[in-house]
Amino acid sequence: MEINEAVKAMAALAQASRLEIFRALVVAGSEGMTPSALSETLGVAANTLSFHLKELSHAGLVAQERAGRNLIYRAQFDRMNALISYLTENCCQGQPCMPASGPTGCAC
Repeated sequence: MEINEAVKAMAALAQASRLEIFRALVVAGSEGMTPSALSETLGVAANTLSFHLKELSHAGLVAQERAGRNLIYRAQFDRMNALISYLTENCCQGQPCMPASGPTGCAC
């Protein structure tokens, strides 16, 4: 992941509603969620939800698929993992991390 892609992804997640939407999609896993299910679950108005989903889609964090009359939104786990890898790339002073049992999963 390049720095501009990381900035775009982090900017998309740097808003409370978008972060909640993304986290809900992560929990939903590969099944994803319809906008109506997201709206009901999170208590977000449909027009507001649409705006936030568009921002997450532009950052590559969310994908949309049509299933009949419904749209299904899914978290893009490969993109999320690429962002996490980018952010932790230089932990342990650039050396491969040693497994640890702590909350970071790293012996740094």
